[in-house]
Amino acid sequence: MLELKGKKVLVVGLGKSGLAAALFLRRKGAQVTVSDIRSAESLAKDIPALLEEGIMVEAGGHGLLTFRRQDLIVVSPGVPLDTPELVQVRKFGLPIIGELELAARFLKGKILAITGSNGKTTTTALAGEILREGGLPTLVGGNIGVPVVSLIEESTDETWSVLEVSSFQLESTEQFHPAIAVILNITPDHLDRHGSFENYARAKERIFAAQQPNDCVVLNADNARAAEAAVRSAASVHWFSLEHRVRMGAWIQDGSVVYRQAPDGEIEQIIPLNRIPLKGEHNVENVLAAVCAARLAGVAAAPIRAAIEKFQAVEHRLEYVATVQGVEFYNDSKATNVDATAKALAAFSSGIHLILGGKDKGSDYTVLTQLLRERVRAVYTIGSAAAKIESQLRGVVSIRSCETLSGAVDAAAASAHAGEVVLLAPACSSFDQFESYEHRGRVFKELVSQKASGKIWQNV
Repeated sequence: MLELKGKKVLVVGLGKSGLAAALFLRRKGAQVTVSDIRSAESLAKDIPALLEEGIMVEAGGHGLLTFRRQDLIVVSPGVPLDTPELVQVRKFGLPIIGELELAARFLKGKILAITGSNGKTTTTALAGEILREGGLPTLVGGNIGVPVVSLIEESTDETWSVLEVSSFQLESTEQFHPAIAVILNITPDHLDRHGSFENYARAKERIFAAQQPNDCVVLNADNARAAEAAVRSAASVHWFSLEHRVRMGAWIQDGSVVYRQAPDGEIEQIIPLNRIPLKGEHNVENVLAAVCAARLAGVAAAPIRAAIEKFQAVEHRLEYVATVQGVEFYNDSKATNVDATAKALAAFSSGIHLILGGKDKGSDYTVLTQLLRERVRAVYTIGSAAAKIESQLRGVVSIRSCETLSGAVDAAAASAHAGEVVLLAPACSSFDQFESYEHRGRVFKELVSQKASGKIWQNV
């Protein structure tokens, strides 16, 4: 257990996780300071609560002296570890951990942790529902929206904490120890932060770095980079696959999801594919992963099936919004990388009007070329990545530069005909024009709602 009473602790970055960490540290008796590069005006809604708790706030930039005067530094996920002040104090041997690692030192019970380039939120939410249906005391948090630190007070020795964890959270872990770790897939993402695909992949692999042989890791047998990680895991390796039978884990057989826990074990039928309510093949992968993890946690087939049948799509993840004049609108604002957008496109056969753009993360949009030619009527670009997207996809598909999401929705709605789809699957982060992908998704839904409530357009 980390001793905090009387210690000087700096929290770097006042996002949702940073705020939760600062308040937790103060309750533990630490002398807490928060440092953020944003202005005091930008942080105005949080500063009063911090000051009331006796937490010092440094806004508008990081002071090196502030960093050097600490016993411990806790870094929020959005803050790069190569921030100059962190690099400087690391040379002095000052301990630096992330909010996930901080929480891991205090969280009771067992952890089921889920990472991957895509599908994390859906799989985490589904796994949480399955464990609850199976009668296990379950908490759900992490990158899904509830800081892990916020789960500590509710956790007990019997609790399962089902956590969505990102590469940003994992790269600063040391003792984070899931009993069950899941890697859904590893495809290029966040290259602007990690510098290379291999650095990014290794950050993902930190999910099992502290695991022991009596722990379990669940890997995607169909994703080359995720499967490759097996040789570096000390845990018992279990698999899921859409394409073939696996030695231990979940796969598709005779139109159903099936599972076996041991190489010579009984094959259990879990759920027919036609009973899965989620749209898209990628969501079948998510179900396979959740089934494998839940069986390893001890949940029987019947409650797994019941939870899956009741499960609804996660907000902002291939979420149906409305049908207006025969045109269906889908919100996949959570598609913040190219692979996620590809999976969204694969869920529709044709007639897609695709909204792309936002803040580029070093992505290669040419990967979408074949899917665009086969399924997409037109692309509508928004945000700071628009010029790059347009240059890489010129000649592949009709492209309209729209600058804003409002302009893209108007243009797509005016062009789409009954039976076609308008899809927000941006392949980029939201931070050029929005506070988060949730904010972007909510704005999209509001714009569609305005269309549905009476703003009629003429197809051209």
